[in-house]
Amino acid sequence: MQPEDKDALQISRRTVIASATLVPVAALTAAAQAPKTALSASERQTLEAFIDRLVPKDELGPGAVECGAANYIDLSLADALAGEKGNFVEGLAAVDAFARKDHGGAFTGLTPEKRDEVLTAFEAGQVSGFANARAFFARVRRLTLEGMFSDPYYGGNKNFAGWDLIRYPGARLAVAPEDQKMSTPPKPLHQSAYGSNFNHGH
Repeated sequence: MQPEDKDALQISRRTVIASATLVPVAALTAAAQAPKTALSASERQTLEAFIDRLVPKDELGPGAVECGAANYIDLSLADALAGEKGNFVEGLAAVDAFARKDHGGAFTGLTPEKRDEVLTAFEAGQVSGFANARAFFARVRRLTLEGMFSDPYYGGNKNFAGWDLIRYPGARLAVAPEDQKMSTPPKPLHQSAYGSNFNHGH
């Protein structure tokens, strides 16, 4: 082997080894930047089917799913509400089990009318074998509303759809005289109070 061939081989080895060590570092960086979620795919589907009946999309505007409420709840359960994850997952499983027992199928596969019957039973606390049905229903409803109308920074209110729905123009530091006229709706700002650099995106 000629000296130049040996140098070429060494450079090539160094390049390959350096590249190999950079790959996992880049992957870890990407993973660290990606928002962490708490629910499995099937749990997320059950949640979306649940909140879709709480606030369905209609001719007046988007519903809870379109406003990103499920994303807000999922991200919250992986972060600030991590202590609630176990009870929340148990509640979602109870919804599906009740649907299978009383309506012969998975909750996500039921008609809207049948889903409403399941949720009505939960709201009334009339679910045998699950004592926390009423409390779970109330908690999901509360989190759904938070996900629809909170600052998009937290993962919900997708594309500011929730704020547009209630005609909330968004947080602003100053209000001009023309913005205070009751006869003229304020122009939507469409900006998070935290700027455009969201932790969770939307």
